[in-house]
This record gives sequence, C-alpha cells and structure tokens, in this order.
Amino acid sequence: MGRTARCPSCGAPVAFRSLASVLAVCDYCHSTLVREGEELANLGRMAALIEDRSPLQRGSEGRWKGRHFALIGRIQLRWEQGLWNEWHLLFDDGKSGWLSESGGEYVISEPVWQADALPPFSELHVGQGVSVAGHPYNITNLLTAKCVAGEGELPFRVGAGYPAPVADLRDQAGGFATLDYSDDPAKPMVFVGESVEFRSLAWNNVRQGIPIAEPTVKARSFNCPSCAAPLAISHEKIESVGCLSCGAVLDTADETIKLLARASLNFKVDPSLPLGTRGKLRGEDVEIIGFMRRRMTEEGVDYRWSEYVLLGREGRLLWLSEYRGHWNLARVLSRAVIVAGDKAVFDNANFKHFQSYHAFVEFVAGEFPWRVHIDEAVAVEDYVAPPRMLSRETSANEETLTLAEYLGQEELQQAFKLPARLDRAVGIFANQPNPHEESNVKVLRSFWVFLLVALAVHMALLMGARGPVLDEALVFKPGDDEPKLTREFRLAAPVSRLEIEHEANLNNNWISLGLTLVNKDTGEAWQASREISRYEGVDGGESWSEGSRSDAVVFTALPAGMYVLAEEADLAANSRPVRTHVKVSRPGPRWSSLFLLLAALAPFPIYTYVRRRSFEVKRWAESDHPLVTSGDGDSDSDD
Repeated sequence: MGRTARCPSCGAPVAFRSLASVLAVCDYCHSTLVREGEELANLGRMAALIEDRSPLQRGSEGRWKGRHFALIGRIQLRWEQGLWNEWHLLFDDGKSGWLSESGGEYVISEPVWQADALPPFSELHVGQGVSVAGHPYNITNLLTAKCVAGEGELPFRVGAGYPAPVADLRDQAGGFATLDYSDDPAKPMVFVGESVEFRSLAWNNVRQGIPIAEPTVKARSFNCPSCAAPLAISHEKIESVGCLSCGAVLDTADETIKLLARASLNFKVDPSLPLGTRGKLRGEDVEIIGFMRRRMTEEGVDYRWSEYVLLGREGRLLWLSEYRGHWNLARVLSRAVIVAGDKAVFDNANFKHFQSYHAFVEFVAGEFPWRVHIDEAVAVEDYVAPPRMLSRETSANEETLTLAEYLGQEELQQAFKLPARLDRAVGIFANQPNPHEESNVKVLRSFWVFLLVALAVHMALLMGARGPVLDEALVFKPGDDEPKLTREFRLAAPVSRLEIEHEANLNNNWISLGLTLVNKDTGEAWQASREISRYEGVDGGESWSEGSRSDAVVFTALPAGMYVLAEEADLAANSRPVRTHVKVSRPGPRWSSLFLLLAALAPFPIYTYVRRRSFEVKRWAESDHPLVTSGDGDSDSDD
C-alpha cells in the first residue's frame, strides 16, 4: 500500500506507491526527497527533465509476460554518445523493474540475485562472456553515464551528476542483462530482462499529442558557427548535426552549439538521397535525417561508401548503406550472435565471414541521435548469407550488431518516389543475390527429375525383360557345307528387340558366322554376319591378348510367330572344331542408352552451375577468402 507525505521544501504532497521506493522528486519544486522512516529529507533540487518527445509518462501502464505494470518514476542519463531514459516500473504484485528507452529500442528488466561473484567494472571488456544468474551473456556495451534529471519514485538515492558505470549484456535469444556498478565498483546490482517491441507491451495512458507513428517535429533553427549556413534540428534527441556546406560536426546537446570537428575542406559529398526525404520502406514510414561518408583502406587503396540514418516509428533508427550503386537496409540487432571461426549463426542461418577491416568517418551531414566524430574508427567484421549481411562493429566500449538486407534500386526508387534514377550498380556486392542461383536450382532439379524418371523406366524395362527363349550348343567343323539349324522357338507377341548371343571356345583362332532368322509362319527372314576371334600369347616376357570369345547381335521389330535360326560357319582349313553356345533372349534396355541420356542432359546443369560459380568467384574476389587464389590456381569451396 502506498503512502503520501509532504514535501519539506514546498509542502506539496509527495506520493510513494511502492514500498521499495526510497527517493522521490517533488513535481512542484523538483526537490530530491529521500524517505527516512516516517520523515522526508531534502537532498537538493533535481534538474528539470530534458524534453525528449518520449511517448511515455508517469502513470503509463502496460503488460509484460501477462503481468500488469505502471511507470512510477524516471531518470535521464547521459553518456558521451547521447541520452536515454530509465523508467522505474511497479508490477501489481509490488515488485519493481526498469524499462530502458534508447534510440527507439526498449528493454525491460528486473533485479535478480547473483550468488556468484562478478568481475569488477575495471576488468570488463566488450565481447567478454559473463554468467549472470546461471545464464551465459556477452558484454556489448561499457559506459559511465551521469544522471542529468529525474522524476517520480526511485528505489535508490540519485541526483543530478550521479555517476553510473554500467555494463550491458545480451544473449543469443534476445535476452538482456545490466550490471550496475553505481553503488560499488566491485559488486554490481544485477538486472535481467529482454528487448521488447514497444507495441507488444499493450500501453495505456501514454502521452497525448505525441504521435507515435510520426516522431518528426520542428524544434529549432540556427546558423553553422563555421560557415554561417542555415541549419535546423527537426527531431528531438539529436546530439550532433553535420553541416552539408562545410562538413563541420556540431554538438547540439544543449542550447549552446559547439563545433566538434570539421571535415577536410577538399572533401565534400552530396547525398544521392536528399536529407528530409520521407518514404515507406518495407512497410514502415521512414525519414532520412542524417548522412555519413565512411572509408576503409586495404593495401593502400581507399574504399568509400555512404550511410543514411533513417528515423522510423517510435523513434527507431534504421540505416541505408550504398556502395557503387548497391544498397542495403540495416537494423541494429537486440541479441548476441554465435561466431565460430569464419562463420556466424543467426536465426538458424549460417553466415560466412567476408572481410574484416577498420571503418573511419570522413564526412557527415544532417542529424544524429549520438555524437559523431570525424575520423572515428571501429573494427568491422562482415558475414554474408545473401541477400543478408551480418556486421559486427566493435570499439573500445561498445559492440553493435546489425543485420542488413540487399535492396534493389527499383524498390528504393518507389519507396522514396525519387524523381531521377539512381546510379547504376557497378560490380558485385558482398551480399548481392546471385541472379543465376534460382535458374541453377531449377535446372538441377529438373535434371535430377528427368534422370530419376529415366532410371525408373530403365529398371522397369529390365525387370520386365524375360529370360532366354533359346539356349543351345552348336559345333562347327572346317568343310561343313550345310547350315546348322537351332530348335524352333515361339514369340507369342511382337518384340522390339531380340538378342542372339554367341560364345565360342576359341584360342588363337577365328570363326565367321552367317545368321538367318526365319519366321516360319510368314516366311520372312532377317540376316546378319558376325566374326568372332580370340588371340593371346607372350611377347618379351609380357602377356598379350586381342579379340573376344563372345559376340551379340540384335534383331528389331519382329512379329509374333514360330522362329528358327540357321547358321553357316566359315573356319580356317586347319582349324579344330569350334563349339559355340547360342542364346536367344529378349533383353531389357542397354545401360549405354541411359548414359547417352545422361550425357545429353548434363550440359544444362553444368552450364547453369558455371554461371552461378562465376558470379560467386567475382563476389569473393574482393573478400578475405577469394575462391580462386591468384598465382597458384588453388580454390576454396563456397559450398
């Protein structure tokens, strides 16, 4: 049950809804009041809140994992890159938690008990693995923030200028943890929760007149202190502005505009997409508020690309990147990614390492919700699984993971209704979809279907083929004048193929056969001549042989009827008698037919594979893992 007391400074009522709250900020005089038993002590005045156009306010209510909560207090914190809100929330069961609101991302968490000791803040580093409440996390952010303002009820003592060394951690499922070293640099308070979508919390009593879907408002105008060019800040939470005219970077965190840095006078870039352009991209209303030119250097060669900052719904930030006409839409990930060797795993998909490099900021223009620094450098690792690309940017105190998806120019043209066509894309980009992938898959699938069907038909014909209709031995001698006749055999139905096979006991000898197949019912006859020879011996200590003791001939398109086979033989005069084994059968299809079909079909998948492979070789040529290594012709497989 809550209680109400009087502010010792102005006498206004101060309500404590949570029993865990030890501090409150008077809504009337902004005094910071701490509860000491039944009395309230005044710790001094709290600075006024900075208007940040948050859609939330004290009294806003929501629901998380089936639990109803209300926002009862807030502190605003600032660090070198910007400002964010920490909302103190109260659940219906009396437990409290926190809702972090930063750059359009919302994270809800609760305090937990940590039995095991955690490293002191000074020993932490970005990327470090830490077990929190028995669960593995990775550190993604280290910062020392300062409280600049607060309101409502808070569960600990805090005031303007209050330092807050904190470590943010994430896991692979979107889980989030915070280690807060504000009270003790060696023993932090631990909070565990998750990143959430704003609308998933089913809000009530949010601020009126703050359009959630349209975060853009006209705020203020001023002149660049470097070149006097007119500038405007049209969005709240903007920490820095880049002057398009002179390249100056300005700190706009307060009313005093400060010059942070200036780009080279010889380096000026005109964005392909004008600042302030609005559109609907992938179903989301966005506005281009900032432009940045970045650079990497590889083997003494500079490579430059452009990045655009987009403001989406609920103040969420998105990025558009462009390199030589290739465009990508990127979003910051709220969870960690598994990286093992040259592969990263995200959403059950494998991303292959493409390249590692250091990226530098060269030029900025427009508005940025964080402080931008010219020549600011981060280490970048890119992993690709076209059409997506996973990028990990790491600085001394922060790790940022973004997931980008390749955008076609037509989609971008329609999204922003651009009057002029964009520059044509040059070359092949890291995550550009392979245009030959689909055709290769279709042709390969068709190839296997045809081949399996042909194999099934072949096997069915083989299984349907009957055994021999005649199996008989004939003996031929030199000087035989009369043909040898086999036994009669009947073909009950027409046959497409009838095979007559001979096997003779030849050794350094030959025999020539004249065959006549006679249909006794119709008188039709079919003739063929065959020669069988076999020679072997030893020459210079090595064995040799030529010819074969067997031979076969096939008669085709034979009608039904009673048949007899007549054979005439021609032998050498000094030949010994030759015994032949005659077998007449209806064979199945020859395997050679299947191989011929395979040879006829194979060029199609080979052609599409070569086209697909050629595209991949060109893609990976600019990576850290080229598929073809110049000089030795070796290759690395991408499959």
